[in-house]
Amino acid sequence: MTQAFNPTRRLVCGTLASLPLVGLSGLSGNAFAQNSTALKISHQFPGSTGNDGDFRDRICRIFAAEVEKRSGGALKFNVYPGSSLMKTNAQFSALRRGALDMSFFPVSYAGGEVPELNIALMPGLVTSYEQGFAWKNGEIGKALNDLLFDKGAVPITWVWEAGSIASKTKPVITPDDVKGMKIRGGSREVDLMLKAAGSAVVTLPSNELYAAMQTGAVDSVITSSTSLLSFRLEEVSKHLTTGRSKSFWFMAVPLLMSRAVFEKLPKDQQTLILQVGAEIEKYGLDAVKTDDRNVATVYQKAGAKTYDLDAATVDKWRAIARDSAWKDYAAKSPNCARFLQLAEKVTG
Repeated sequence: MTQAFNPTRRLVCGTLASLPLVGLSGLSGNAFAQNSTALKISHQFPGSTGNDGDFRDRICRIFAAEVEKRSGGALKFNVYPGSSLMKTNAQFSALRRGALDMSFFPVSYAGGEVPELNIALMPGLVTSYEQGFAWKNGEIGKALNDLLFDKGAVPITWVWEAGSIASKTKPVITPDDVKGMKIRGGSREVDLMLKAAGSAVVTLPSNELYAAMQTGAVDSVITSSTSLLSFRLEEVSKHLTTGRSKSFWFMAVPLLMSRAVFEKLPKDQQTLILQVGAEIEKYGLDAVKTDDRNVATVYQKAGAKTYDLDAATVDKWRAIARDSAWKDYAAKSPNCARFLQLAEKVTG
C-alpha cells in the first residue's frame, strides 16, 4: 500500500537512518510542557534497584536518567514496573490513543490488534541474537518500524530475548516431549507450534506464570531467561532447558513511545530520545546474555536439572513451526505474508 507523504517521517529517516529500527518521526515543532510534566513509562516486569533486579526495568530507568540529564531536566520520566500503572495487555492500545506515554512492551502481545506484530515472536524464525539485531538493517526492520509508526507507536530501543523452558513435570527438549503437556508458549504463533506438536496451551502474561506453575495450571512455560529469574520460577520448577546456546524462541521487546506524545516534542528532544534509545541497546544485549548464562546456575542451585538445545533439535522445532505457525501467519493477509518473506531474508 502506498503511504501518504509525511515530511516529518522523511526528515528523521534522513538524519537518523543509522539508528536501530528507527526512521520515523513527527517533528511538529510544538513544544511539550518541559518542566511541569513527567512522562510515564509502564511495563509488566519487576522493579529494580541500582544495578540489581530485572534489566528491563533497569534499561527504562537508565534511558530516563540519561535523557533527563542531557535535556537539562526539560524531559523527566516516572517508571511504573509490575503493571502498577495499567494492566499488561492494555498498554499498547493506551499508547496508540496517547493515554500512555511509553512502555517496554513485548509487541507480539499486540498481535490481536495488529496481526503483523506476531512476527516479533515467531518460533524458529530468529535463532540467534545476531540474526534478530540484523533485522534493523533489513527490509523487515523498515517494514516493522513503519507499521508501528502508522499504528501510533514509535520504537525507541529494541531488545531481543531468547527463550528458555522451565518445567515442573519432565524436561522439554524435543517436540516429542510436549505431547499431552499443558504449556505456556508466550505468543499465538508459539502456541500453534506447540499444538501441532501435541500439547495443550495456556495463555498467560509472564507476571502470572509463578501462580500457574505452583497450582499446576501449567506443566511447563517458555519465556525469557530474565523472566525465569525475576519471577522466581526456579522455586516451582524441576527442569530447565536454557536458551544460552540455541533456541527456537526469540522475542522482540521494544521501548515504545506514543506517537501522539512524541509528535508534541520539539525536534531536539525527539532527536535526543532516539539517540539515547539507540545507545542503550548494547546494554540490553549484554544484560540479556548475562541472564541467559546465569539462569542455569540459579536453577541448578535450586535443585533443577538443566539442559541445552543443539542446532539439530532447533531444526526439528522449526520444521513444525513452518508447517503450522508460519503457514497460518502468512495466510492472515498479504501484508503478513510480506512480513514473513522479508524476515526470512535475514539469516544472521
